[in-house]
Amino acid sequence: MNDRTPASRRRGTRLGTRRRRYAAVALATACLTAAAACAPGSSSGSGDGAAKNAGPVSTDPAKAGKVTLTVWDQNTDPGSDASTKALNKAFMKKYPNVTIKRVSRSFADLKTTLKLALSSANPPDVVQANQGYPDMGTFVKAQLLQPVDRYAKTYHWDTAYPAQLLDLNKFSGDGKTWKTGNLYGVSQTGEIVGVYYNKAKLKSLGLKPPQTLADFQTALAKAKASGLLPLSYGNADKSPGIHLLGVVQALTAGKSEVRKLVFSEGAKWTGSGTVKAATVLRDWAKKGYLTQGFNGQSKDQAAAAFAEGKSLFLVDGTWQAAGLATKMGADKLGFTALAPKAGDTPVTQGGEGLAWAVTSKSKHPDVAAAYMNFLVDENGMKLSADYGNLPALPPASYSPRSGTVHADVLAAWKSVSEKDGLLPYLDYTTPTFYDTLTAAVQELMAGQISPEKFGQTLQTDHDSFLKSR
Repeated sequence: MNDRTPASRRRGTRLGTRRRRYAAVALATACLTAAAACAPGSSSGSGDGAAKNAGPVSTDPAKAGKVTLTVWDQNTDPGSDASTKALNKAFMKKYPNVTIKRVSRSFADLKTTLKLALSSANPPDVVQANQGYPDMGTFVKAQLLQPVDRYAKTYHWDTAYPAQLLDLNKFSGDGKTWKTGNLYGVSQTGEIVGVYYNKAKLKSLGLKPPQTLADFQTALAKAKASGLLPLSYGNADKSPGIHLLGVVQALTAGKSEVRKLVFSEGAKWTGSGTVKAATVLRDWAKKGYLTQGFNGQSKDQAAAAFAEGKSLFLVDGTWQAAGLATKMGADKLGFTALAPKAGDTPVTQGGEGLAWAVTSKSKHPDVAAAYMNFLVDENGMKLSADYGNLPALPPASYSPRSGTVHADVLAAWKSVSEKDGLLPYLDYTTPTFYDTLTAAVQELMAGQISPEKFGQTLQTDHDSFLKSR
């Protein structure tokens, strides 16, 4: 879910038992080569959109005449914003007949406004759609997005991306079954949620980068005792609560249980692992480890406070690396993912950024798909990396300088993804889970509900979803 949140995912065989892990995925050096001028198209899966969008594909936007392409994204973080601007400029330079009209909104704003925009008489052509039931599934069910299987074949997305990443952007034509059926988009970035730390402040406390939850809690306590704010945290945007809970729950519940919870495979949100994670978060709030008035502080305010040296840690996604590095210096900032115990593989939420998708009512779907390919081909991935982002398919030449946060991010990504430590974002569980979960986290950490009530609230939402299917 970049800023996701933005941020990985449901149904089908569990991630841990898939033949090709996310890892093999993201670290592939495959090149997304565009097909020649025109290629036959086909659609896989079922649904009205599949039949509607059969036919030849034009891969040359220069032949489309004068086109205005309206694009909605949530790339508001410094690195993703800069790379998107650069790629848009390069696309328009290559195709002067195309004008890109960009609308960029925060993740929270995108979630509340995108469906209305897609349902309007004049919807955008290309949008970033969050994976899972709350957004992509809802849009597919309402026939607001069109399948891109024919474009995947034309531009070879179907072979450049491993099945695990492609599956996250698939839905049955009725929007009821995730990770199967038609492909509805492709993602440009990879992402994980982890712990950013101020190297100088960590050293001044006589501490090493935390490797486990126990290490992290020891550091939080020591920072508090020294008079330093342990953890910058702002949850007015709601999505940061998902990330903080997910990082802790991965360690208290374990990867198998988290996957079973999100993929509806028999686990209960009232289980001890989730209740323990909720207890940890409530205790951090009680002990003053978090920014005062955190439910009224935004994620951007929290990140800014951390960058200014007002705290020791920030728990956030890799999408923050570019902006923080610019403000702090890439060599003064560290990033790590936590493990259940020393020597174990780190486990945390992550996967890929929001999918770029073509809307059903786009008047220029072939130009829209060519634009998407421009973002995710080898050059697009390289430019994204140049601006400090983590590309979903890192080019072979991508090698961040040692000792920088970018090197830490790549190392953590490799460790988590190559060794089966990548877990799904929790809000993908049901169509209503994002709202239920974010509200419950706010109430929990404000002391308004108990950890047990927190788990029961989530289980009630999940039970309702299973009964309606």
